[in-house]
Amino acid sequence: MKLFQRLLVAPAALGLLAPLATNATEVNLDAISNYSGEQPELDLNSFKSFSAEKSLLISGGEGLVDDYDSDSFSTTTTASFSADFAIGAVDGGTATTDDAVMAGYGFQIDLNTSFTGEDSFDVSLDAGSASANGYAEFDLNDASTSLTVDGISYTFPVGDLTLLVGNGADGSSLYNVACVYGTPSDTMDDCGAPSSVFVGGGTTLAASYEFGSGFSASAGYSGQGTTASGLMTKEGVDSYGFNAAYTADTYGVSVSFVKEEIANDLYDDVYTAVNAFWTPEGFPSISAGYEWGDDGSEANHLDGKTSYFVGIQFDEVGPGSFGAAVGTKTATTEGSDELLMYEAFYSYPLNDGMTITPLLYVKEFATGTDDETGVMVKTSFSF
Repeated sequence: MKLFQRLLVAPAALGLLAPLATNATEVNLDAISNYSGEQPELDLNSFKSFSAEKSLLISGGEGLVDDYDSDSFSTTTTASFSADFAIGAVDGGTATTDDAVMAGYGFQIDLNTSFTGEDSFDVSLDAGSASANGYAEFDLNDASTSLTVDGISYTFPVGDLTLLVGNGADGSSLYNVACVYGTPSDTMDDCGAPSSVFVGGGTTLAASYEFGSGFSASAGYSGQGTTASGLMTKEGVDSYGFNAAYTADTYGVSVSFVKEEIANDLYDDVYTAVNAFWTPEGFPSISAGYEWGDDGSEANHLDGKTSYFVGIQFDEVGPGSFGAAVGTKTATTEGSDELLMYEAFYSYPLNDGMTITPLLYVKEFATGTDDETGVMVKTSFSF
């Protein structure tokens, strides 16, 4: 046995042996023999929980209670932790640190509490080193080197509806987007819908409903409730979104929509996206997305913008999974050149709590600027 196992077992063994040692002279061997020969009478009542007669320590930290109901739900909080370490380098593009190898980290704590067994009160705390160009595509938690609250939300059922209220949560938190591509990159993880699947980050209200047979619908709102601008005011920025989806065993499709009202009625941004995936047996999964919309801030009425993405993923390539994708680097404005990003990654789980993910990508730039090539590796821990 390993040393620490011995250290754990030894006190327990001594604790069991001590009473025998101190009372060895009092042992009645005949009584033991008679007892072993008896056939005890057992019925269903023999297996009843003693919880109705004894005070128990409830797993929510309430302590000892005398009126514990074995059918009641005890408030329970769980904590999960994750840490990412990234190292990489970028060449070309607009980077001022060509070929420089850079490293950073991100850390996150998620606290999840349920009061009824059907709800979830969630708090996310994170910290990380300042973002650097050499690994920026991994989008680590880099808001501050001090642990800060990144988001807080409460999700609960009201009849057949699921509702969410919070701050710092995405307005599209309850969306069902038809995409199974598991990229580690920040550019491709929106699956071709960078605006329609909106990230509010302010005060959030959301709702979803499952119709059954694979159909679902969701809606979300995000506003500036923590600022002087307030919610749903002329001075504030408000976003409203909607999502409808159908999911079957091997395929799915979804439609997402968002309208963002800019402060003082200057303009509105309106986007719509369609996403779909297919997971044929024995073949890689295929995910695709296409988004179109109007950016009211664009001058000269050149406000039409489009984005798209196509990605494939092999879930079993050796011990890990492999994925590759192509898509627009940023939304393409009407009348401008289309700039694409190409990527490939491999996710290798060393064990249940540790994964290594290398990423290679190329981003196109307008004429006169070299394309950007990035090579980086992320090691992720979860516990």
